Formats: sequence, structure tokens, C-alpha cells
Amino acid sequence: MNTSHSTERQLATNVLVIGTGGAGLRAAIELTERGVQVIAVGKRRKHDAHTTLAAGGINAALGTMDPEDSWQQHAADTLRESYFLADPNIVEIVARGAAQGIDDLVRWGMPFAREEDGRLSQRYFGAHRYRRTCFAGDYTGLEIQRTLIKRATALDIPIIDTVYITRLLVTEGKVFGAYGFDVVDGTPVVIHADAVILAAGGHTRIWRHTSSRRDENTGDSFRLAALAGGRIRDAELVQFHPSGLLDPEEAAGTLVSEAARGEGGVLRNTEGERFMARYDPERMELSTRDRVALASYTEIAEGRGTPRGGVYLDVSHLPREQVLSKLPRVYRTLIELQMLDITESPIEVAPTAHYSMGGVWVRPEDHGTGVEGLYAIGEASSGLHGANRLGGNSLIELLVYGRIVGQEAAEYSRGLETVRRDAAAVAEARQEMQGLLGGDGTENPRHLQRAVRDLMTAHAGVVRTESGLLQGLERLTEVEERLPNLTAKPDIAGFDDLAHAFDLLGSILAARATLESALERRETRGCHNRADYPEQDEALRGNMVWSIGERVRFEPAAEAPETFGELAYAAADDSVTGKLVE
Repeated sequence: MNTSHSTERQLATNVLVIGTGGAGLRAAIELTERGVQVIAVGKRRKHDAHTTLAAGGINAALGTMDPEDSWQQHAADTLRESYFLADPNIVEIVARGAAQGIDDLVRWGMPFAREEDGRLSQRYFGAHRYRRTCFAGDYTGLEIQRTLIKRATALDIPIIDTVYITRLLVTEGKVFGAYGFDVVDGTPVVIHADAVILAAGGHTRIWRHTSSRRDENTGDSFRLAALAGGRIRDAELVQFHPSGLLDPEEAAGTLVSEAARGEGGVLRNTEGERFMARYDPERMELSTRDRVALASYTEIAEGRGTPRGGVYLDVSHLPREQVLSKLPRVYRTLIELQMLDITESPIEVAPTAHYSMGGVWVRPEDHGTGVEGLYAIGEASSGLHGANRLGGNSLIELLVYGRIVGQEAAEYSRGLETVRRDAAAVAEARQEMQGLLGGDGTENPRHLQRAVRDLMTAHAGVVRTESGLLQGLERLTEVEERLPNLTAKPDIAGFDDLAHAFDLLGSILAARATLESALERRETRGCHNRADYPEQDEALRGNMVWSIGERVRFEPAAEAPETFGELAYAAADDSVTGKLVE
């Protein structure tokens, strides 16, 4: 393939949005409604963005079911569940803006579940004081994505969901566009833009068991932002979902909804023990995600797990009618993947990397990254979730900050008097891609991806130690030393191999940020379990901020305002009656 200068496709727009999931689409809609030109690009089909996998629901203190609820209580629950590592300003902005986020969706036709009198239904999720989670069956994320696509289509927003962005174009600390290629035909693409919004997800695909699909959440956002001069915050804070499938191999990590435990499912080890009695005898299987994941991990590590490294989640004692009516998606998934009838047999599950609570460092007010003209939103960003994400907050974050950042980027673009481009930045991005395509090396990107996933699973999983993390860094360095021989070989099916090569580069950077940040967090807090530092350390109440030049810097957490700080420190309601843990 000839990737010379003359074959490059040139595009120009006021604002470029990278990522066509919920966050990217919401920002693109806001920009278009404000009369600003936008192009949204993504490396996977917009109808199949990661947002579609979010089952549980979306939070807003509407008070439709519990009138006592308030944005302050939502903020307090979020901050407390973050183990006080979340940025209180970001928490407040999301909690205050949540109702408008729901209103926007309703206005665009979102089919939320409703009560008989027409009110939006709201249900409990774990660690919420009141019922504040709106939902659409167990397909909430899918319906949100459909609603946003419908609105974007009505506004004629250009969405190119076959473009993989490999580099942001920056000169003198200011972004001026991005470089990438078409995953179908390999055509290099240069996109000039006044501002760029990064909405390309997290980094959970760098573990072997993950709820992400093969070509998503590979750390693209981390790499793009870091190479542009941005920083990564809380890379070590990754939520492990307690129940991911182990089989079949190509679907390892596929989630079994926590509704299975909410409906009365029990967890057992290979000795038949209902082991949660050892870890949280009051809440048992309805304990928080981090505790259930740690309990399962411990059972497996101590030799009471299955030969494949799992435990059993059993709903077979429940009435068949209940399983079919309340867990239809789970039932169908297990039939399709394993020909397993969950009304008769237990499900083999293990903790699986599920959500990046960290991401690109952003300012609370506008989600600017410190690189002028570059913003980050959604799972690509950080600051809301801290050391444990409150269920239902990820979807509302997309709506709130998608709108805010769309507004901010519009004003930034309108206020620009001059735009400076730098041919050297474009040449560097071009050369990187041509080097991968033109090489005759022997290293296959998929093999090295597997090596990264193996070392992260072995050394940076649910429980970490200093010696394990150092071994992980040694193994990662060995993978990095093989990169000069990395070659992408396009074939008749397209340019998947080139995409895998850049997925690998994102994964390696994200892995290094994660390992180095985890090494510095010498405590156990929320999702981050250090066997060698089992206690929470108040001196470490803050964030690990990683960058290419500086590595890891500690930033103390800000204090919460009186409006919800006292509520956050008040005794939490740990009862589980009527609650689904998400």
C-alpha cells in the first residue's frame, strides 16, 4: 500500500470528537445544536459502541419514587463510595446536572421504564441511599445509544465509524487535529480541527478476563492524551466485576449481571461452601463489588476455586419462572455461549476487569486536559469514581459532561483568532504508521497483546504486591524491547493488523501507567488491594498522576464542600433490602 503524502485523505472541522459511544455522541449533538461544525470518528461501528453493554441504569436524584432524595445525597453517596478519592467539584457537577441529562434523553425519545401514573421508574442500586436509578429493562445502555444515534441522525452529524486515530496533532501545547487511518481500506486520514474531544474509552482490555470486547478499551485514550502532553490520573484504580464468564475463551469476561445475585443467586466454592459468609456475613452476595470480587479471588487463590480458576454462581434453586422473567439476558447468554441451562446448573465465574475509574486528568469545570483545545470525557476521563464507582454513575457522566464539554469546545473554537499547524507533527504521525506497515519484523501484534494481558493478570489483578508489580514491570519492559520488530501486515480482509498494532501500543502505555501508579499506592483502598499494605492510609487520600516525562506524582484530594461533605461522612446505609448491587 502506498501511504505517501499525496494519498492522505484531508478533513477539516471546528471540533473533532474521537469516539462514537454515548459520551462522544452527546458532545457532538451539543456542538451541532450550537451551530458548530463537528465530525465524530470511531474505530468500531457506532451501533456497537461499548455504551450498549451497560445494562443496569442511569442515576439522577429526581425523587420520583423517594421524594427525600437530593443532588446533595447523590453527591454524598458518590464521594463516599469513591473512598473519598473523587474530585468533589466533578461529583457536584454530575449530581447537579443529572436531572437535565435525563430530561435531554426523554426529549429525544428514550423509552425509560415508567410507573402506571407515568412517572419515571427508579430503583435501588448498591450504596445508594434512595431509589434514583432510571432504567430501560436490562438494556439501558443500548437504548441510550440508540436514542443518541437517532438524535445525531436527525441533526445530520457526520459520523465516520471506520477511522482509527493514532496520534493527536499538537504544536506548542495546542492541539490542531488528529492523524489516523481507515480500518477498511487503510487510507491515511489527516483531520484538522480547532478542538478535539477524546471519548475513546478506558483500558480494561489489558487484562485477560475483561467485560470489554476484543478491540475496545485498549488504552487508546491514555496513549493519545499522554503523547500530546496530557496526564493520566488513577490508572491503578480499576473496577473488577465479580462475575465474568471463563468459557468459551473468545467470550472470557462476558458479564453475568449482578441482578443474578440480586434475585437470590448464591456463590459457592468447589467444596460447596457459600463462602461470602466469611467475608460479609450480613450482606453476603449483596455486598459491594470490590468486596465480592476480593472474596472470590481469595477463594480461588487459596485453592478452593475450580480447576480453571473460578467459583460457582448458582441460581438453580430459584423458581424457573423467576429466572426466565427477571434474568432473561443472563439465561439467553449462557444458552448461546455454553449451552448451559442456568435453571438447572451453576455458572462458573471469576472476577473480570470491568471499568477504568481512572483516565485522562481533567479540570472539573470544563474537562480540559491542560493541553489547549483538548478535552476528555466518559471512561477516557477521571475524577468522578475514585476507588470504587457508584453503580449507574457511568451513564449519567456521559450525558452531563458530554453536554458541558460540547458547550466549552464550541466557545473555544469560536474564540480562536489564529490556528497554527505544524507539518512536523503530521510527519511524525505519518512516519510511525509507515514504519509499522513497511517493516519486515517478526513480531505479531496479537502475540504481544496476549503477553501484556498475561502479565497484567498475573501481577496487577484484584490483589497486588510490591514484588508482583515489580515483576510485572520487568515483563512489560521485555515486551517493549520487542517493539522495534513489530510489523503490521494488511490482508484482503482489511487493516485489522494495523489496528491491533496500535491497540498494542495503547495497551503497553496504559499497562505501564497502571503498574507504576499501583506501586506508589502503598495501601488498600476500594478496588486497590495491596496484600503487603492491607490498611487504608489517610496520607494517601489523593490521586496518583502519571505522565510520560514525570512518571507518578501524588496529588492530595480536595475537601468536599459543606453542602454534601457532612452527608458523605455520615453513617452509610448498608442494608440490602430491595436493592440490586451494581
